[in-house]
Amino acid sequence: MEKPRLSFWQIWNMSFGFLGIQFGWGLQMANMSAIYEYLGAEASDIPILWLAAPLTGLIVQPIIGHMSDRTWGRLGRRRPYFLIGAILSSGTLILMPQSSALWMAAGLLWILDASINISMEPFRAFVADLLPEEQRTRGFAMQSLFIGLGAVIASALPWMLTNLFHFEPGGAAAGTIPLTVRLSFYVGAAAFSGAVLWTILSTKEYPPEDLAAFLRAKADKSGLAKNAREIFHSIGGMPRTMRQLAWVQICTWLGLFCMWLYFPVAVARNVFGAPDQTSPIYKEGVEWAGICFAMYSAVCFVFSFLLPAVARAAGRKMTHSICLLAGAAGLLSVAIIHNKFLLLLSMTGVGIAWASILAMPYAVLAGSLPAEKTGVYMGIFNFFIVIPEIAASLGFGWVMAHLLDNNRLAAVVAGGVFLTLAALLMQRVEEATAAAPSRARALAAEPKAG
Repeated sequence: MEKPRLSFWQIWNMSFGFLGIQFGWGLQMANMSAIYEYLGAEASDIPILWLAAPLTGLIVQPIIGHMSDRTWGRLGRRRPYFLIGAILSSGTLILMPQSSALWMAAGLLWILDASINISMEPFRAFVADLLPEEQRTRGFAMQSLFIGLGAVIASALPWMLTNLFHFEPGGAAAGTIPLTVRLSFYVGAAAFSGAVLWTILSTKEYPPEDLAAFLRAKADKSGLAKNAREIFHSIGGMPRTMRQLAWVQICTWLGLFCMWLYFPVAVARNVFGAPDQTSPIYKEGVEWAGICFAMYSAVCFVFSFLLPAVARAAGRKMTHSICLLAGAAGLLSVAIIHNKFLLLLSMTGVGIAWASILAMPYAVLAGSLPAEKTGVYMGIFNFFIVIPEIAASLGFGWVMAHLLDNNRLAAVVAGGVFLTLAALLMQRVEEATAAAPSRARALAAEPKAG
């Protein structure tokens, strides 16, 4: 079926749910390491406590992608998963800031990440489902726009509540989570459910071209064992483009994970000079790190408008490499910055990279995938995000304790090195062309060395 071109507002509506999804991610990235330290964690404990995020993505995303490829009902193919994930995520966001112990916060993070992944993975396939090839870059860029906007608000909320609305100006008592953080999570729960519902109610999905054949194929392939075999078969049959992009993603997300784990606490301790997490200066530093995260998300929001034009002029590969290098420069510069306002300049580079990270790899990948396996391959592609994060969660605590002397700033700089390597690897990726869909199918069916 030839897909009709969609208007700006139709693409806006189908992407709006990402605003809420990013509220969930944004609140995590800006606050979870500090929450763990508020509840008594040491710097070397933080990586393993973040294991929930990548491990749930590794398990949940390919399963949800495979299931959504084979779903059709009153809500369509992908929208049922948007709804289920939004309900579970919103409930967990309400519970998270009520954590009274480290184990409780870590357990709730597992539930929250699984729930967010249920909503998020089908959104990637949603763009490929509904948009023709020539509009996919715009579709993924629109997702980046809403991701940036949601992250700006979510990351800045604790600072706003303290400095604009004057909630809890002092530091938090030992072993407790500040009121501003708790209120931010409650706002995030409402934003998550509201934004996802907007997309569900405003966007319709196309039924399969032959619904009877679709239902027969679904019945024939039902069952856990068959589904697992098909997922593993799809892994073995990854297109060449996807195999090459995998190395770019691995290095990219190692860099981002280093930043997310340690940037807020590095700012509090290394830039603001807080002696420990009970100090009011520590709270001030973490809140300023939230402003820095809001800065890179704001840049992401603005640059997302420019990204399609830049990609048309320079090509997707070159655009992504340049953007990754901008992010690398931003993280590397943190090593020599002692003024909190200059950190905003560093985050400008990260924001340019972030806009491209959220769009370009998926736009390049989508052209190489067979339509009937878009969901499962988008889920499998997530492996190359979560596997390096799992490795970092399991091993980076040892690196921090034995090689970096628990220097949080050094971990952030390491993130810049990984982004540089990702930029170089992007140049070896071979893009599949829209003019050769049969070749993309052949590549998907026949695994080749990448």
